[in-house]
Amino acid sequence: MTRPVTWLKMAAVGLVLCVGGPMFVQYIRPTEEELFKRYNPELQKKSLENRERREKEFDDYVNKLKEWSKSDKSIWFAAKEEEARRRAAMESQVSRAKEEERIQREEMRRELQGGN
Repeated sequence: MTRPVTWLKMAAVGLVLCVGGPMFVQYIRPTEEELFKRYNPELQKKSLENRERREKEFDDYVNKLKEWSKSDKSIWFAAKEEEARRRAAMESQVSRAKEEERIQREEMRRELQGGN
């Protein structure tokens, strides 16, 4: 007789914890607007100024994820390949800039030597 009562009590406690816990957390969690109002005015201004840039970055990221998901490869491998391509492009740009700088230095040396 006590065994079914114990099971019912445990089921009730489990239900209260599983349903009531998340409901309580949702109830006490502040909304984004409430958090924003708690910022000091300087942070509110910065947040509003950077909002458009952050939204654009997020949209770009989501579009990249969609593009990577269309590939037959894993998203992680596609992201690594994209990062490698970006890094290679950056390195080639840096090497090109160094080469142009070296050429300019050589031309300046020639001009200085020719002027003497």
